[in-house]
Amino acid sequence: MKVIEEGSGGEAEVVAWSWCIGGIGGVGRGSFGGHGLAGSKKKRLECEELVIDMTQIHEPAMRPECCIYRVPNKLRQVNKEAYTPKLVSIGPFHHDLEELKGMEKQKLKYFKAFYKRTGKNQKDLASIIEKKEEKIRHYYSETFEQLNRKKFVEIILLDAIFIIELFLRNFERKENDYILSNAWLESYIKQDLILLENQLPFKFLRKLYRFAFNGEEVTPFLELPRMFFSPTNPKLDSKLAKPLRYTATKLYAMGLEFEALVEPDFSKISLLDIDFAKDKCLERYPCFNLSWLFSCLPCLKSLRCSKSAQCILKVPQLVINDQTEALFRNIMALKQCHYPSNKYICNYVVLLDYLITTKEDVCLLVEKNVIINRRGSSKAVTTLINTLCHQIVEGESHYHDLHQQLNEHCDNLWNRLLATLTSVYFRDFWRGTATFVGFFVLAITFENFLKPFVMKI
Repeated sequence: MKVIEEGSGGEAEVVAWSWCIGGIGGVGRGSFGGHGLAGSKKKRLECEELVIDMTQIHEPAMRPECCIYRVPNKLRQVNKEAYTPKLVSIGPFHHDLEELKGMEKQKLKYFKAFYKRTGKNQKDLASIIEKKEEKIRHYYSETFEQLNRKKFVEIILLDAIFIIELFLRNFERKENDYILSNAWLESYIKQDLILLENQLPFKFLRKLYRFAFNGEEVTPFLELPRMFFSPTNPKLDSKLAKPLRYTATKLYAMGLEFEALVEPDFSKISLLDIDFAKDKCLERYPCFNLSWLFSCLPCLKSLRCSKSAQCILKVPQLVINDQTEALFRNIMALKQCHYPSNKYICNYVVLLDYLITTKEDVCLLVEKNVIINRRGSSKAVTTLINTLCHQIVEGESHYHDLHQQLNEHCDNLWNRLLATLTSVYFRDFWRGTATFVGFFVLAITFENFLKPFVMKI
């Protein structure tokens, strides 16, 4: 076997070894079968020479400016989706993924709009990348030798202009833009743009931006990504979804009663009509909330005044069966794609997700007739509700005011004390009775203690 290495002087040095095949079996039989080596027949040894040309092996040098890496396999195996773009490829790492080809047409549209905006032609813009093509490669941990100069420049230029044009459109608040008008699409694009393998050298992005606008920055370039990635983007409405911080069981413990709205005629009631009813007297004086009394004496709920003495969340009855998941998922997908500004059903499912975290929440809502469980298992319903919202972008919420009202109800100090009072002393009839007896005995004891002092006076 011959191995050819490149010496320090540039001349090929040859190191040769002989690799002999055959004759091994004969030697083994002679030693174990009682026949000496002299009596065995000579085996013909076939020697072959293998040549390995090591001059073609180039180990990529790690440049000091290298800052864009491919994620190590050990990390990728933990969660592959966390490192892989879902909609758009930026840079050379994922440009050949078939599932990302759909966004290439949008890149071309942005490219056309950009050179109309700036008055620069394709050659002028490409020249910036061509001059620094080799230096741009040094920013990546791989050499991408499979990409020739033309293809590499094309990838970098198209992706760079896509990012700049997207930032500019977001800054200008273009509501009719294909990406920015769809909250879910914008969210996925943002997620793809922060991936380690989905990056471009920032230095050249900024240089291309300045060149396109003749060296001027009417809007500072650093301001554009800050506006795009800011969680408090001013273009969003004030009714941006704020989470409900309490589950169904916690709300119930804090004096909130659930009432199922059941209407035989479905044309008179909507599944989305959820209402928080609270008497004006309870708003001013929450201490008059008697839910603790109704929990240990349910017979009092039949009184007419009972509803005015407690807070009620009125929820239309929901029937959950084997078809529910497919129905909700397809309606939610339609809303995300075709009606991005009308996502009531998505808001409704998100609200259910807030209310239901454990199977105890499901059991409570089933007990209150809010949910009709035809899947049998409470755990199955919990899993269904908690997974329906995966990859769903809520944005503005139809239930923004409801979330705020429920959060304020639970943040109230008296309602927190009421939750402790109910759970510890008035959870059911027997515990409530024991509490009343205890108070009665305590009152008599205190009276007997004070009686001698009163008589003296």
